[in-house]
Amino acid sequence: MKYCDLNENVIEWANEEMYVWYRSPIDGKPHRYFPDFLIKVKESNGKIKKYMIEIKPKKQTTPPPKPQRQTKGYINEAYEYARNQAKWEAAKDWCKDRGYEFKVITEDELGIK
Repeated sequence: MKYCDLNENVIEWANEEMYVWYRSPIDGKPHRYFPDFLIKVKESNGKIKKYMIEIKPKKQTTPPPKPQRQTKGYINEAYEYARNQAKWEAAKDWCKDRGYEFKVITEDELGIK
């Protein structure tokens, strides 16, 4: 949020202001997904670009490694990964229809170790 407030190229921003419907692969029911940010940015070429941003730990952006025994922890991680994938696919469709670009940002992009 501080980045958005201090960056002169960020024209508008909002966090968790809207939602996208997605179907959960866990229960098959529709759910609402609230992305972290919607941002409108003036790029260096003068064009206005709109982004939908999700911030997640890198660990949640890749499938969990399958252990020899399926522990509760592994099952929870697998469910979370599957749920995130469904959310992000719905978000990409929403963005495509409205001229936004969807991005998932992790600690790598934020420079956090």
